[in-house]
Order: sequence, then structure tokens, then C-alpha cells
Amino acid sequence: MAAVAVEQTTYQRVLNTRWEAPGATRAELATSSSYDVALLRVEWREPTSVGPVTLTHGVATRDRRCDGRHGGTDPAETPGTLQTYLRATSLLPTDGIVKQTAEEIVRGCHGDLEQARAIYDWVVDHTSRDPKTSGCGLGDVASMLKSGYLGGKCADINALFVALTRAAGIPARDAYGIRVAESRSGFKCLGRGGDVSKAQHCRAEFYARGQGWVPVDPADVRKVILEEVPGGLPMEDPRVHAARALLFGSWEMNWVAYNHGHDVALPGSRRHAIPFLMYPNAETADGMLDSLDPTTFRYDIRVREVTI
Repeated sequence: MAAVAVEQTTYQRVLNTRWEAPGATRAELATSSSYDVALLRVEWREPTSVGPVTLTHGVATRDRRCDGRHGGTDPAETPGTLQTYLRATSLLPTDGIVKQTAEEIVRGCHGDLEQARAIYDWVVDHTSRDPKTSGCGLGDVASMLKSGYLGGKCADINALFVALTRAAGIPARDAYGIRVAESRSGFKCLGRGGDVSKAQHCRAEFYARGQGWVPVDPADVRKVILEEVPGGLPMEDPRVHAARALLFGSWEMNWVAYNHGHDVALPGSRRHAIPFLMYPNAETADGMLDSLDPTTFRYDIRVREVTI
């Protein structure tokens, strides 16, 4: 199963989706019961008949920015949707140490934007990007805070922002997707083109009254610190200040969003829900394959940028 981009927003429009799965018993677009996560579901009756699957997307994007001074251009979100993104998940609790930490961070702050900015700054200051983390990480926020080790990758660092923001009473959500082009923002490490098989990337956003959904990406600030130049950058470097300012309130759309889902139940699976769907997944009668192990699970993702 592979995530499918369906989000139609002011910054992303899906133009077409096609797939080929010769010999498959089933090949169809499906939706997970949790968070309406869209995916391509392919099944084979016999192991010997398993063959290649090709999924092709056409997606148009444009850069997204919310400066906080004017109301957002998106329509107001429904109360039901906002309630969904205040809810705790299995890896993003909003009570206990998460709530205590959030309350300490936002103490003295007023309004959604000011509180979210305080949480964003705290996450940037207290986390680190750990290159040894498998894939994009897991996002087990309570374990991170209890252990005191706040290292990881985007699904860890941005999940921490989301959980803390929800615990402060502000709707927030992860956005799972993939980088699809080189960056024009001045940061080499924030883009990828051509072969993007390992370019999956999770971002985040929060909902501010009067503004709508506000894009953020504290994980990419930590990526700039670690990867922009050999040996890394100090926190006081002007390039870090620039990344920090850029990534609160904007997303450069050299990236495509798949979904906002947590605790994703895969249709037809006999296994437990997965934390999120960003990588392709496969399951046999013996269990789930490790989608991050190239010796047991192989896929290629390639992109071509077209100006329209």
C-alpha cells in the first residue's frame, strides 16, 4: 500500500493519479477509516504472481505563506475538524508530561499565534536532528519527553510540536509527504530532485483563529543546523536565524503533501494500525515487511518538474 496525494488546497492541486499493477488480484484507490488517509491498495492471491506496481501522480503546487498580520485566505475550518486535531493519539498524548511541558512553555503568552510561536521556538531550541534515526523517526512524544532525549528526525521533531500545541488547546497536525524538487529558498539541504526514494518529509501546521492553518517546520530548522554545511552551523549563525524565521508561517512547495493521518489502519490488514502512512507498506501472511529495509522491500520514487 502506498500513500496517495488527494489534498486540494490553495497551495496544492492534484491533477491526475494513474496506476498499473499487472497480474494483481486487486488494485484500487482506498481510504483508511482513520483520518480519511487515501492510498493505493494492491493485492496478489499467490506469492509467485507478485509483480511491479507503478503509481503516477501529477500535482501542481505553489509556495505558501501566512504572515500573521492578515486573515488567511482559506475557508474557516469546521468545528468537527478542529476537534479531530486537538485529540490525543497513541504516540501524541496531550496529558501528563506533554501537558505540563506545554503549560510551562506558553505561560505568559496570549493568543494562538504567540503561544504557537513559543512552542515552535522551544522545539527548535531543545531538539536535535539525529542522523542515526531510521527513516523519518516514529514520533513517540511522551517517550521523548520522559527520557529527556529530544533527538530524531522530522516525524519526531514536528510531532513534538504538534503534541505540545494540541496540549496547549490549539489544533495542530502533522502533514506527511515527500520532497519533489530542489529548494529555491537558499538552503541546499531542504530540497531533492530526480530520485526521491528517500526524500519523505513530515511538516506541521496549527490553526489560529482569524488566520486559518499556519504552516511551520521546526524539524527543517534543525536539518539546516546539521546538514547545510559540513560540520554543521551554530545556532547564532545568520543562516539559522533566516531558516528559523522562514519556517514559521511558510512552506516552500517543493514538497507534496499526502495526508494528516495518525494511527492509520490499513484496509485489509490483519496487523495493528501504523503510526502514519508516508512510506509504501507491504504485508504477507507472515506479517508486515520493513519498508525501510532495502533487502526485503524495494521501491523507487522519481520526480520530474514541469512548469505550467
